[in-house]
Amino acid sequence: MQKFQLELLFQIIGIGSASGLVYKDNSLFIISDNSSVLYEYNIESKNLESHTILETTSGAPTENIPKAKKPDFEAIANFGEDCYIFGSGSTENRNKMVHFDTNQKQKIKETDVTDLYLVMQNFGNTKPEDFNIEGAVYNGENWFLFNRGNGKSGKNGIFTIGGNNLIDDFSVLYNSYKLPKIKGIQSSFTDAVRVDGKIYFLATVEDTKSTYDDGAVLGTFIGRLDIEKMKIDFTEKITTTHKFEGLTVYKENDKTIEFLLCEDKDNDDLKSDIYKLTLDK
Repeated sequence: MQKFQLELLFQIIGIGSASGLVYKDNSLFIISDNSSVLYEYNIESKNLESHTILETTSGAPTENIPKAKKPDFEAIANFGEDCYIFGSGSTENRNKMVHFDTNQKQKIKETDVTDLYLVMQNFGNTKPEDFNIEGAVYNGENWFLFNRGNGKSGKNGIFTIGGNNLIDDFSVLYNSYKLPKIKGIQSSFTDAVRVDGKIYFLATVEDTKSTYDDGAVLGTFIGRLDIEKMKIDFTEKITTTHKFEGLTVYKENDKTIEFLLCEDKDNDDLKSDIYKLTLDK
């Protein structure tokens, strides 16, 4: 059993349905699955900014976008000054990837990854109704995209993407995983972050068989994956009441590592609780 401590650190007013976050230079960059902006929250000053990362049609909202029309940004990866934000791919309008520079505070590029997602589905023998990207990690060479197995087939898997780009020059590897259960329901990947040669991930249990519809929340696990072997080292249940969907490294020393977590409450409230998880190495 891994020793851990989970505590509510603070609440941010103005962000709802938080689905991923990156900690950098005392600020949190946060995505929401029903928004087309990237939020930036300074922890010290408590100042909240929003950066538009996807243009909507004239007059359309950029926050609390209706479910059928939202881009469903569920995964965010950072490398150096860059953040890469992925749509889940769970419907046809959720196939965008946005490259954002956290230093210049601006969008660099928007990419349609429909073809990539189709190749991933084919290679991983994953039906469209079981495809749902909710975690992303980038190490400067390869992408690790985490499919959340909350569809009918429960297909938790990690796609390793190599090559020169994500449009027409890439390679795909796929590894499937059986994750722990709560009350007979398998948990499913919701986010991940790289720490040296390891990837720490979140896996949530939700009583649903759909990548589109929400269900009752039963808890969340933290786990660790060895990148070289692509094998899971451990999993540990950290809550029975929260659906954590965002994970980022906060502080680290020789004995412990601190993460910040965000929670998607599946409602329209524009407030997000940020938790701190302290885990023994």
